[in-house]
Amino acid sequence: MSAAEGVLDLLAALAPVGRDARTGGYDRPGFGTAERECREWFLDEARRRDLQVERDGNGNLVAWWRTGPPAVGGVVTGSHLDSVPQGGAFDGPLGVTSALAAVDVLRERGATPRRPLGVAVFAEEEGSRFGLACLGSRLLSGALPPARLRDLRDRDGRTAADALAELDLPAPPGPADLLQTPSAFVELHVEQGRDLVDRGAAVAVATAIRPHGRWRLDLRGRADHAGTTALADRDDPMLHLADAVLAARQEAEAAAALATVGRVHVEPNATNAIPSLVRAWLDVRGADETSVRAVVTGVGAAAGVEPVEESWSPETRFPEQLRERLAATLGGVPRIPTGAGHDAGVLAAAGVPAAMIFVRNPSGVSHSPVEHAEPGDCVSGVLALADVLEELACR
Repeated sequence: MSAAEGVLDLLAALAPVGRDARTGGYDRPGFGTAERECREWFLDEARRRDLQVERDGNGNLVAWWRTGPPAVGGVVTGSHLDSVPQGGAFDGPLGVTSALAAVDVLRERGATPRRPLGVAVFAEEEGSRFGLACLGSRLLSGALPPARLRDLRDRDGRTAADALAELDLPAPPGPADLLQTPSAFVELHVEQGRDLVDRGAAVAVATAIRPHGRWRLDLRGRADHAGTTALADRDDPMLHLADAVLAARQEAEAAAALATVGRVHVEPNATNAIPSLVRAWLDVRGADETSVRAVVTGVGAAAGVEPVEESWSPETRFPEQLRERLAATLGGVPRIPTGAGHDAGVLAAAGVPAAMIFVRNPSGVSHSPVEHAEPGDCVSGVLALADVLEELACR
């Protein structure tokens, strides 16, 4: 087996962790048991490769391959290991396993880094536990004040600050130069769409991340008995939720955007009780900020509430010079945008020279057990990443 094919063994080692045997989906919430097990796996793999692991107070990890004294201006790659509820096996882990396998490929080639080469694992990228995506990279880059950790709560009421306190971390939460002012960050990720399927290409380079955000809708009513309260006497917030969901679809179609209501919390959440509160979360993404915010305004008007913004990411364009250097190294592969948020986008917005490589997903489906990448394409992704890292770190 070649070093590049080793990515398949690495993926297989992670496959049982957090997997629902009934559905095949993955539940690896940030800082949870399954995600911690994945982190321990990463630490073991880093030790096997004699990589020096460093961590910050936000749950982020970087395993460094250095051939000389520590220095700034290194090259970093990697991704995340957490998942959305019932997520797929490749979103995040493919980037981490491919990074480790790319290190093996470079060693197999006899390449030696002239710059420090790091493999990163970012914390709580999906935001599935605390509601804010790319939590680790936002904290690391300074885009999120550490004080927000006390306000972010999971479904059990635990704060992100409490979750971090349970980890054995070396420093207090806050911005840190864990990446050591990198000269470049390159994230490999499974494509979360079918652009590469339609193009017949195994890999591509990202051009930009489209603007996107999340808003909370607090729909209030009056709790009452389901069997005795006349319809005319009800104040049922579920009706406002129905208005919001229908408006999200209509407004998105009108603005050529994407809108989703995928998470709902109901109180008191009883079959025989009219709700007193329905809390829903709206995800909107589009080609530009104007179209996105038009959708949010329309949904709020239809539901009769003011949406509460919980996160916002403007359009992030990856630096053209670095992007084109990657594309040239890979022989002129396609350049494609994405509507999905990534740690690479957070870092790029913070001024880090960042780029992304996408690997074909034949299903075109992501955030689902159906998400997939063929073994041959996974190997092609490793070789592409190794070529890029060799160009950026070894020459």
